[in-house]
Amino acid sequence: MTISDLASLRDALREFAAARDWRQYHTPKNLSMAMIVEAAELVEHFQWATPEESMNLPPEKLAEVRDEVADTLIYLVELADALGIDPIAAARDKIAKNAVKYPAPAR
Repeated sequence: MTISDLASLRDALREFAAARDWRQYHTPKNLSMAMIVEAAELVEHFQWATPEESMNLPPEKLAEVRDEVADTLIYLVELADALGIDPIAAARDKIAKNAVKYPAPAR
């Protein structure tokens, strides 16, 4: 995924919501709650799976997981957009913070 891919997705989501007059409902509160619902639906696919099973999903289950990953990503992108957050920059900043907080062991 590139930055332009993410911007293109954001733009497509804006158009999709605008065409349906849904932007009025896309508040940070609503988007964050919807994202968590979708993330919970994603977790359900793995809840009782062994680590090995989770790594070897049958094609039909993988297709369902793919849809839940998409739903979660869609709401995350829309939430970041609603708040004016650049998710790529935020992720890079967080990686830098984590590198300080959790330094790699010396080799």
